[in-house]
Amino acid sequence: MNPVRLALTMGLARGLGVLDGYDLVVPSPADDALLHTVHRQDYIEAVRAAGVVASGGVVPGFSAALCERIFGLGGADNPIFPRMHDAAALLVGGSVAAADAIARGAARRAVNIGGGMHHAMAGRTSGFCVYNDAAVAIARLLDGGFDRVAYLDVDAHHGDGVERRFVDDPRVLTVSLHQHPATLFPGTGYPTDVGSGDAAGTVVNLALPPQTPDRLWLRAFHAVVPSLVADFAPQVIVSQCGADSHLGDPLTDLGLTVDGQRAAILAMRDLADTHCEGRWLGLGGGGYGVVDVVPRTWTHLIAAACDRDIDPNTPTTPDWQDTARIASESIHPDWVTTTPAETMSDGGDVDYQRWEGNWGQHPPAGISVHLQSAIDAAILATRTAVFPLRGLDPSDPRD
Repeated sequence: MNPVRLALTMGLARGLGVLDGYDLVVPSPADDALLHTVHRQDYIEAVRAAGVVASGGVVPGFSAALCERIFGLGGADNPIFPRMHDAAALLVGGSVAAADAIARGAARRAVNIGGGMHHAMAGRTSGFCVYNDAAVAIARLLDGGFDRVAYLDVDAHHGDGVERRFVDDPRVLTVSLHQHPATLFPGTGYPTDVGSGDAAGTVVNLALPPQTPDRLWLRAFHAVVPSLVADFAPQVIVSQCGADSHLGDPLTDLGLTVDGQRAAILAMRDLADTHCEGRWLGLGGGGYGVVDVVPRTWTHLIAAACDRDIDPNTPTTPDWQDTARIASESIHPDWVTTTPAETMSDGGDVDYQRWEGNWGQHPPAGISVHLQSAIDAAILATRTAVFPLRGLDPSDPRD
């Protein structure tokens, strides 16, 4: 989560002219009342106290062991750090500012690359996520008058914190495409998790096997997501665009390229244009190839929001390459996948074959029968679990 990935993204976007003519909004940190729409007050106070202690201060009665045991604050995955409340509240403030701009009609699209902290729970930090800005932003949209919000999460990890917050709320459709939970943290997000009570059928989990490449990931996305979004008819789409689905990510095992991630971003934008009059909030998320992968993927995200789509063959700028090279020297080699990329592409193939039902389509050249069969099984598992709850036919590709 090194913030150099954010700085390199903004540097690349500026260098390619994506932000020319745009005014960037400087957000204010979320206050406790706003955070409380998702998080418990005792947890907020624990986060604030932990940041004070990490800064060398003293908080009477603070116990590091109890703080980690009760709230998850501490340890390798969720280390405490100075002013952690302030930093995490600022990320939430950015996502809420973006949501507010969309809600009041000041913008059709908005992006907060610092957001997407989708693992944070009401009373516990998880997976590097302290406050769940995505959930707070969705709650803000609901409070602002929207009554159908679709949340699309393409991070390699299951969007568990957002799902749990809205698992029984029929106003929110949560869709997560992620590496199979038997193989990756947080170990949740099975196809049979479909929501509860009146919200049954508004929770969607598409669990994909390790090594899933661009063409099969896109096959799965288009076999499930557009039909459900069309049926739900959202008024706004919130996308968590974690970049850790990349084949070079050091923490995950999916097989996408930057080209595949760009295709996913454009597909989500198209869904917003088709169903939501363009209202689309894009968030960052995971992604641990902090120099070579994340800046290119999220520059494509910003460009998509600005209607300035970048041709994948576009060269990265020499100034950016120099900056990225210098940055890579100060980062542990586990988080630097290659030398700074020279173009906005990995040369990935995004020409996917559409799913046409469960009759055993022969895979295209370069795709193994075994892997396509595994993807099709994942597609059918999700469609079988969710589609009937929405009055759709899981075996009919027209639905």
